[in-house]
Amino acid sequence: MSSVVETRKTPPAALTPPQTPPMNKAATTVKGSTIKDETPADLHLPDNYVAWTIKNQKELPPITLDNLLQNIQWISTAVLVITPSIAIWGLLNVKLRWETFLWSVIYYFITGLGITAGYHRLWAHRSYNASKPLEYFLALAGAGAVEGSIRWWSRGHRAHHRYTDTELDPYNAHKGFWWSHVGWMILKPRRKPGVADVSDLSKSAVVRWQHRWYIYLIIGMGFLFPTAVAGLVWGDWLGGFVFAGAARLTFVHHSTFCVNSLAHWLGETPFDDKHTPKDHFITALVTVGEGYHNFHHQFPMDYRNAIKWYQYDPTKWFIWVCSQLGLASHLKTFPENEVRKGQLAMQLKKLRETQEVLRWAPDPNDLPVISWESFAEQSLKRPLVIIAGFIHDVSEFLDEHPGGRHLLVKFIGKDATTAFFGGVYDHSNAAHNYLSMMRVGVLQGGTQHGLEDKAIPPSQRLRVARYNEAGGSPYASSTAWSDGEGLLG
Repeated sequence: MSSVVETRKTPPAALTPPQTPPMNKAATTVKGSTIKDETPADLHLPDNYVAWTIKNQKELPPITLDNLLQNIQWISTAVLVITPSIAIWGLLNVKLRWETFLWSVIYYFITGLGITAGYHRLWAHRSYNASKPLEYFLALAGAGAVEGSIRWWSRGHRAHHRYTDTELDPYNAHKGFWWSHVGWMILKPRRKPGVADVSDLSKSAVVRWQHRWYIYLIIGMGFLFPTAVAGLVWGDWLGGFVFAGAARLTFVHHSTFCVNSLAHWLGETPFDDKHTPKDHFITALVTVGEGYHNFHHQFPMDYRNAIKWYQYDPTKWFIWVCSQLGLASHLKTFPENEVRKGQLAMQLKKLRETQEVLRWAPDPNDLPVISWESFAEQSLKRPLVIIAGFIHDVSEFLDEHPGGRHLLVKFIGKDATTAFFGGVYDHSNAAHNYLSMMRVGVLQGGTQHGLEDKAIPPSQRLRVARYNEAGGSPYASSTAWSDGEGLLG
């Protein structure tokens, strides 16, 4: 199990950092290796960093046919073109043995986990602690995915999270699906990605080791190792190179690239819809469990991507198994109470959207206040009934009343509150809601004691209100309108 150093109590005098710390402090020794302490790259960012940078940082000129060749990132483009070309040639010319196929699938998951469990959840987000054997395993597996070193990959991914969907996001989904998928690796971006600190990774011996030997590691783990396994164990050298090497690498590439593209395009937003990340099972299936991306962007420090037991997240299961074996510890999870708040907020937002297109009972504050005498007089001209302090015009409902017209007619010009609320029939919620739509006035003197709750239709008792609406009751009394016979006429 990885060791965790206890936090030392800091003297009060040391709590305030120096005003202008040097870029490189004194050297620190970490297990025999001397490294320089780095000042975090984002320590002195201005409060308006994003807006200021977008306004003042000069973009590169637009890409045209004339400058296209100068704007291609040739190394990454070569990897993205040559590797699938080898795989396609192999599919057409090399026999695929079942042993090689099985090994290719296994190595796909191994190198995929190197990215998802290693590069992503361990190093980019620090969502758990890993023992040294597990760190070296994930560093090697991640190198086999040929997606850059841990340090380079994590720097870009941290920028993606900090500046999601802005011009400083290196994979900005608003630039289109294919830009997020591969375009940002093929073409030089028009502006630099936003600042993201990786000084913590510089202190890791494993990260520094992988970064130093990265070229040799991607050749060895990307092609030589999978080829050697197939060649030495069952004699399929060419098949190992083509399928476990090139074809497997192509699948790993586009699998993890889907986290930047498909995961921002397909699915739902059950936790927050402010940004583009979405949750979808299909994305999880093709990304070794990284498809519940809306959750991940809300709670990036959580070692899980899927929180329900039945959701597909083999990376989460792998990390959990490693913790049971003593290879991982301190698995971080976001408080369940806060996760449920995010879900509730989105559920309420959807309900609010449904609520906005419905017609509701008129606001009592907008209804005229009518005296009993005026009510009785106007009831001689039109079918008006009092229920729970409100005056209702039931003219359009007389012939539709399920109990018969006669039951309504006998209450015209009278108070039918007792009969409506169970005296004759205890009406349903639907009846309460429909009745409220017939309100045309408020009886002067208000509702009699004990009927305040009955004055609110059931559909509106749980009505979703915006924060600035919550302070006032839609059923507060009002003196803005006085008695006037013409207001009902």
